[in-house]
Formats: sequence, C-alpha cells, structure tokens
Amino acid sequence: MAQNIYDDESFFDAYAGLPRSAVGLDAAPEWPALRAMVGDVSGTRVVDLGCGYGWFCRWAAAAGASRVLGIDLSERMLARATAMTDDDRITYERHDLDDLDLAPSSVDAAYSSLTLHYVADVTRLFSTVSRALVAGGRFVFSVEHPVFTSPRRAAFASVDDRPVWPLDGYFDEGRRVTDWLGPGVVKHHRTLTSYLGGLLATGFVLRSVVEWQPSHDDLTAHPDWAMERERPSFLLVSAERPTAQTPV
Repeated sequence: MAQNIYDDESFFDAYAGLPRSAVGLDAAPEWPALRAMVGDVSGTRVVDLGCGYGWFCRWAAAAGASRVLGIDLSERMLARATAMTDDDRITYERHDLDDLDLAPSSVDAAYSSLTLHYVADVTRLFSTVSRALVAGGRFVFSVEHPVFTSPRRAAFASVDDRPVWPLDGYFDEGRRVTDWLGPGVVKHHRTLTSYLGGLLATGFVLRSVVEWQPSHDDLTAHPDWAMERERPSFLLVSAERPTAQTPV
C-alpha cells in the first residue's frame, strides 16, 4: 500500500491550511489551464483519482456530469469530501491507486490533480485508466513537475541574482523522501519522458502538455507568484483513448 500520509492528524491539519484546501479549485493557480483541458463534462461519467476534499467532483457534477466517482486512499480526506457533498450523482470510495481496478469502458473522463507523483507504478495506473475509458475518453492530470521531484542542490544566485535550482540525478528515477508540511513524505520521481512515454505505451494519444507558468495577468493579480516563472511547478497533461477514427 502507498504511504497514507494524509491520515496523519498533524499532516492533515497542515494541509487544511493551504489555500487550495480552504477555498477550492479557484485557489489553485493551475486550475484555469486544467479546466480548459477537461472541457465539457455534461452527461459524462467521471472519475477523480486522488479526489481529496472532492472539489473537482463537485465541480464536475455542477458542470453536468451524470455520475462522478471520487477515489482516495485517505479516510480523513474522504470523510471531509463526504461532509462537503450533497449530490447523489457523486460517490466516494477508498482505494490505493497502486492497486486500483476499474471496470472496462466504465468512464468517459478521468482526472487527477497532484496525486500521481505518490504512485509507485504510474504505468500500471495508466493502463488501468486506459481500459476504464470509453473510446474517445480523455484523461487529464497534473503532477509536481519532475524538476521538483528530482533531488536538488541548494539554490544559489546566478545572473541578475535570480535563484536557480541545479538538479542532481534527474535521470535516477524512483522513491524520494522529502519534507513537505511534515517530515518523511514519500513521492516518486520520474522524468518527463517516463510520464509521456508511459501514456503512449498504454495506448493513449497525447492532446496537450503544459509546463505551467503564470501569465502576465496572473502576476498582476498575484505578484508573489513571480518565482513561478523561474521554473515550472506543475506538469499538466491531456491524453485520449483513441477511436478508430482518432488522428494521431
């Protein structure tokens, strides 16, 4: 079973203090780009892998999804999601994504936000999602960008005194232990090639790949995001299970 750090009381309390936890999707700077990738979900069956508080599940239902399944490993997360949800189109289930099984052709769209870097065998999960999607179904996800999950030396000043984060062992993939909201958080580092190659190997067609950065309008509204233009924080991907007519 994957590490269940979100059921640690002190970690869960620290996570609850993050803006995206307290406010929801609108507090996530990458959400507008992800929302554009997700597109129209009206009348669709949606699964959210690593649903947390259920913010996306509720958004999808409000946007017209016919059925939404939220999956998470954390009992605390699922309890919070259930308490915040009043919509019989939405159900929540507890599963470890490393062992997840979904019925073939059971969903029209799959979504995951900042969860897959906790998954040890992401190619297995890609294969599970591919089987679960109908032909033409889409899979949209975000992860911490590999420049963050890779080990880094300490920042130092370069040209114009802008900090840089030189990488150590970027191509050495595998388990990483880091301190984030608490000590001993386990994540899995993989390269950009492994994410995209894993999708292609499991039958997906890539539709969009974004190394997220704030726009000039974002920086006007949030000048504290300036550092986010120095290196990508998030990798956003949209992929599709092709039909026979889908152009590659």
